[in-house]
Amino acid sequence: MGCNHRTVRSSCVPRQSALVVAVSLLAASISARAADSGLIAPGAKVEKLADGFKFTEGPAADAAGNVYFTDQPNDRILKWSVDGELSAFLEPCGRSNGLYFDSRGQLWACADANNELWSINPQGKHTVVVKDYDGKLLNGPNDLWIRPDGGIYFTDPFYQRAYWNRGPKEQDVQGVYYLSPDRQKLVRVADDLTQPNGVIGTPDGKQLYVADIGAKKTFVYAIQPDGSLTDKRLFCEMGSDGMTIDERGNVYLTGKGVTVFDPSGRQVDQIPVPEGWTANVCFGGPDHRTLFVTASRGLYGLRMQVRGAGGQ
Repeated sequence: MGCNHRTVRSSCVPRQSALVVAVSLLAASISARAADSGLIAPGAKVEKLADGFKFTEGPAADAAGNVYFTDQPNDRILKWSVDGELSAFLEPCGRSNGLYFDSRGQLWACADANNELWSINPQGKHTVVVKDYDGKLLNGPNDLWIRPDGGIYFTDPFYQRAYWNRGPKEQDVQGVYYLSPDRQKLVRVADDLTQPNGVIGTPDGKQLYVADIGAKKTFVYAIQPDGSLTDKRLFCEMGSDGMTIDERGNVYLTGKGVTVFDPSGRQVDQIPVPEGWTANVCFGGPDHRTLFVTASRGLYGLRMQVRGAGGQ
């Protein structure tokens, strides 16, 4: 018996078609939730701000909203000013990767050339603050975050670099480290990750997100006063190269475009970026409401309705 074309009963819909309809409805629902996330400014689109780089990384905004980022293969740190002007800040820069500003305006850099952590003053003079752990060369500091009291967390994955002149890997794990505010104590605070990469914390200094790009997962930890990490739990089933956080507590992960998760770990938005890989992300601009994305050969910007948390 055929179905009445004017009134189609559910029993007349083939099982496969019903499944397709259900999946389509679910996808539409997810898409609608993302569209209603209220994060992106009305009518705003991803805009290419500058290009011609080899591989952009490590965006970080200073207090005024100027964004510094690295062109890592070309060994230079560049500055995108609040006036929309591009200039060179430091070249060479120790093959810097991840960057972050502290409360005193010092720029901290994961200097990959010799596997060090640098502090760079506004004039571009650098100081090597961390050069090893327990007398052994680090794998290669990659990304960092500075908590409110000045303590620094940084990830130390191992990526073999063609420009290295060194022996085999000396550290027994790819870990996460904590440097005390007085810069006197360096402690490994996570040693059970496959390949930690992106890292960001909440502005109250109570939680730390670490992306394990090797395991394709991101975890969140409770931060203790002494710098140690406890209460590890899965945040989402996605790894990330770099990451940031906004004033609402949403976490932005990179890789394929920018994927946004709310504080519970639920995906709320997906921002396409016209490059094969998005490496890192931060908020900047005069009002810290522009999302800056370093993506392969380009620097991109997107106007947002939210600010970065604590200028991040």
